[in-house]
Amino acid sequence: MGASHEARLGFPGAGVWKGRAAGRKSLLKGGLTVSAVDKMKNKGQELSGQGKEHVGKATGDESMEAEGNKDQASGNVKQAGEKVKDVFK
Repeated sequence: MGASHEARLGFPGAGVWKGRAAGRKSLLKGGLTVSAVDKMKNKGQELSGQGKEHVGKATGDESMEAEGNKDQASGNVKQAGEKVKDVFK
């Protein structure tokens, strides 16, 4: 994974993974855990959905508003899954 992957995630070293052994936290080069990156991506999806929903409401674009609601719901479900995984760590 090269520069394009790093740029897509928005921070350097995002694509560099270390080994994922049982009982060990997987770390990115920058010291973030895989779980932390997943949580940031999920929150980003939720916030993006909120933006789409507001733009859809402001412009009267029902499909944009619906897409925003879908993105928010998807981000929330993924965040709930991360919380469940955290409980079992």
